[in-house]
Amino acid sequence: MKKLTIVSAAPRLCPSLFCLAFALALVPPAFGFAKPNVIFILTDDQGYGDLSAHGNPVLKTPKLDALRDESIRFTDFHVAPMCTPTRGELMTGIDAFRNGATAVCEGRSLPRRELPMMPQFFRENGYATGHFGKWHLGDNYPFRPHDRGFEVSLHNKAWGIGSLAEHWENDAFDDHYWHNNELKRFEGYNTDVFFREAMAWIEKQEKPFFVYLPTTAAHSPFVVPQKYAKPYRDQGGVIPNFFGMIANIDENVARLDAFLEKKGLRENTILIFMSDNGTVRGHTVFNAGMRGHKTSQYDGGHRVPFFLRWPAGGYDEGRDIDALTHSTDLLPSLIDLCGLTRGTGGTAFDGHSLRPLLEGDENALDDRKVVIQYRATFKPWAGAVLWKKWRLVDGKELHDVSTDPGQKIDLYDRHPGVVRTMRRFYEQWVAGTRPIMEQTNFVSVGTPHEAITWLSSCNWTGSYADNWGNLAKQDTPGHWNLQVETGGNYRVSMYMFHPEANVPLNGSLRRVESRPVAQACLLLDGKATTVPTAPEDTYVTFDIQLTKGNRVALEGHFLDKAGKVLSGAFYTFLQKVDENSNGPSVVDYVSGAGVPISRTSPAATDY
Repeated sequence: MKKLTIVSAAPRLCPSLFCLAFALALVPPAFGFAKPNVIFILTDDQGYGDLSAHGNPVLKTPKLDALRDESIRFTDFHVAPMCTPTRGELMTGIDAFRNGATAVCEGRSLPRRELPMMPQFFRENGYATGHFGKWHLGDNYPFRPHDRGFEVSLHNKAWGIGSLAEHWENDAFDDHYWHNNELKRFEGYNTDVFFREAMAWIEKQEKPFFVYLPTTAAHSPFVVPQKYAKPYRDQGGVIPNFFGMIANIDENVARLDAFLEKKGLRENTILIFMSDNGTVRGHTVFNAGMRGHKTSQYDGGHRVPFFLRWPAGGYDEGRDIDALTHSTDLLPSLIDLCGLTRGTGGTAFDGHSLRPLLEGDENALDDRKVVIQYRATFKPWAGAVLWKKWRLVDGKELHDVSTDPGQKIDLYDRHPGVVRTMRRFYEQWVAGTRPIMEQTNFVSVGTPHEAITWLSSCNWTGSYADNWGNLAKQDTPGHWNLQVETGGNYRVSMYMFHPEANVPLNGSLRRVESRPVAQACLLLDGKATTVPTAPEDTYVTFDIQLTKGNRVALEGHFLDKAGKVLSGAFYTFLQKVDENSNGPSVVDYVSGAGVPISRTSPAATDY
């Protein structure tokens, strides 16, 4: 087992702040008793129809069905049609195009650094905060989960298995995950690991806790222990494994609920279950009558299950709430239900607290309107406007999902007044949003939080390059926007392949055919430096000088003999070189060799 450990000082509260945090922990929530624990389960690519309780004729989800029966069900709950925008909205309470995380890569997967996020509110109010699973909101400081309020985080890089930022040998079994700043290997299937480690951490807590448990299932690759896929083999294609992944989630939710019951935590724990977008494969079997799936602007792309159970709060008897609700509502709702303070100056959310709806005010959000839009760049009318049961899609189709859930009938010409109202709302939304929607996010370099900054192509600005297919074919490089926190000499190491693969720049690996690399070029704010490469070279290095406080654009190219650009440097590492030592090598960094072991970080499963 290879283990990567990087010393990183944990943030410490000064005595006065500690006292304030302790006092806040004693403030009762609105319901007048001890602050509730919160467990937030977010599944990946599981659609509204991917539950047997919602009518799926093939898939069996007995525990999720039981949870639904004893939960408040928001039956018209909407998210973004793709994962990162949804996750950013959930964590900030702010629309994707206003918080900055509008797409899964291309430099648009980072919520703005100045925005407080969900775990920060909990932590500042005396909660223990833990994250176990997917993040997909930034892999570098200050965007990682443990930079944004989680005391403990066990997570993948980028979107998980198959991503170029992920540990290259991960396959869902016995994988490597980042435990805060350490790379560790954990035994077991990935969904099992995330639930197991969450429960191990909960068991150690002596104060209210907030757990964020976002699975990588049921996102591709569709891999699962075959006992879960076996009941669905007659469906053919990838459906057996896709449904098997959801069946495994169901079993883990059952295991978690039994654990809560045994530990006496079930009554005063708010348990939330939802998914991040519409189904990615289940629509081929059952889609709850909806049109579209993941990435679609129709309801099948963004209407998802949302269950909330809290026995001590009176929310454990099944009830449907049919109001139009949205991912930005979760954070203000939890702040309200848990009695959290918002800090100095407060926070302006795009979402609304759902507490009035929970308490029976059916008209609380009766006239709200919501914009569903995502992508790396803004394009007018490339989305949907939602108002009650009206859906204005791409600014040119109008549907009434109360009578036409499949969105087959276009009513645009029959209801001009509705169209005018919804178009006017969208135009006002754009006017207030556009000034901040393309604000640049900068990765900090030269901080004590990262020994080496790994600049993945998943997060460069420009072309889409986040998976092995892109590594094989992408010939349009992107750039990284950097903020220099400490001036001095830096070494840039550029690789075509993951450093541990030890493959030459002009070599081949898996499905990636060789490129005739003969030169490498580094561009710093457009100024180019080019050096020759040898056939056996697995990487090339450049030494540069950066000035504290500067913001720079860095870009790496691999070229052929004639100077033609063949690709970008998919794996690029930036390291400050101190006066007395060159520091650990990149291979040391990704393998764990020669890196000091932190004596403050707990061992795997020891929280």
